[in-house]
Amino acid sequence: MSSAAPNPNLPMQAAPDPVDPALAALLQEPFASGWASGRAGPADADVQALRQRLAQRVAASRQAEAAFTTVRRRHALRQALASGVTAQVLYQAATPTALRPGEPLRAALIELAPGAVLPAGVGAGDLAPALGAHRAHGGVHREWLLLSGCAEVGGLHLSQRDYHVQPAGHAAAAWSSEGGALLFLRESLLPAQAGDVPITVHDAEAGWPALAPGIQRRVLWQRDGQAAMLYWAQAGAQVPRHSHGHDEECLMLQGELFLDDLLLQAGDYQLAPAGTGHRITETDTGVVIYAHGDLDLHFVG
Repeated sequence: MSSAAPNPNLPMQAAPDPVDPALAALLQEPFASGWASGRAGPADADVQALRQRLAQRVAASRQAEAAFTTVRRRHALRQALASGVTAQVLYQAATPTALRPGEPLRAALIELAPGAVLPAGVGAGDLAPALGAHRAHGGVHREWLLLSGCAEVGGLHLSQRDYHVQPAGHAAAAWSSEGGALLFLRESLLPAQAGDVPITVHDAEAGWPALAPGIQRRVLWQRDGQAAMLYWAQAGAQVPRHSHGHDEECLMLQGELFLDDLLLQAGDYQLAPAGTGHRITETDTGVVIYAHGDLDLHFVG
């Protein structure tokens, strides 16, 4: 890995030609004619066998992905929270009283128009009155990540990739933005512990410790084996096959990432439940992602 300081603000590399050289022959004769016309011929049996294998692979991929929640930002519905404030819910727990290890109550993108204010205590939970009881008793742990723009909360000025935690039991503060901002909010039923106080991690003051070849990781918050983290990976970086002891959330900030057969791009979100795993985690372009899950990955041989 290069000794130069990482700069996740640099443009990501363009994705390579999607046609793998090993597959190029499949686009040539005799396969090309078979795909185009469907006429029987000397290679018809080979074409049919190829089609069957591809269909089986697609079916297996769909079955594997069925356990995950994947949301493309461009497809997520927008809902109003306040004047000039909209939310896009990325995940919502089906049964708040029986959560998996590390499962959030809700994850959402919240966008503030220039000059807008998000009133104190208003969050993604306001989109589901059923969670009101938890919120009223101060039982919601909130984590915020500023994705773009600038914003103010409780006298603090935050800019891109700044992270802020409001532990359960602490009074929430209003968010405002003079020029507009996009925030990620994660709410969970994490009980407060003695000494818990709001914390803020400023991107400009935090480093990028090395984790593995081509991968650097910033731990923003951690408790009992789970953590909120930012990953910065160079083009070509890979993470070995692993399983999840806690729910693993991935929010794409920059670049493109393959999670198994699924390609995630900027703005996309995926939640992999505890007990699942990933065979493939790799990037062709370089990537910056927010992740919430196991502090230490469980690699599978």
